[in-house]
Amino acid sequence: QVQLVESGGGLVQPGGSLRLSCVGSGSMFGFNNMGWFRQAPGKDREEVARINSLGTTSYADSVKGRFTVSRDNAGYTVYLDMTELTPEDTGAYFCSAGLRGWGTDYWGRGTQVTVSA
Repeated sequence: QVQLVESGGGLVQPGGSLRLSCVGSGSMFGFNNMGWFRQAPGKDREEVARINSLGTTSYADSVKGRFTVSRDNAGYTVYLDMTELTPEDTGAYFCSAGLRGWGTDYWGRGTQVTVSA
């Protein structure tokens, strides 16, 4: 019954910005861990950012200083604010969530981000 739905992807020019959103449902008390992964063409899926119920965040080195992950207080929604986008940021972005610790027990179906002139 758990469901994660991403939105906000699209085509953006290099140097531009996008905000991704993920709304979760099906957990009585929200999700402890919520975050984002991405998969570029020809590459393995990689973790981009995550945030837990205490507000602790973690970022991939490649996005530090450019991306910001945040969540609502109830623990059902996570955002990814992306700035200074480059073509290397292109890929399918997936929302993940876990009930305990830094778990990634559930996944959304993804939203495409394409950075191109």
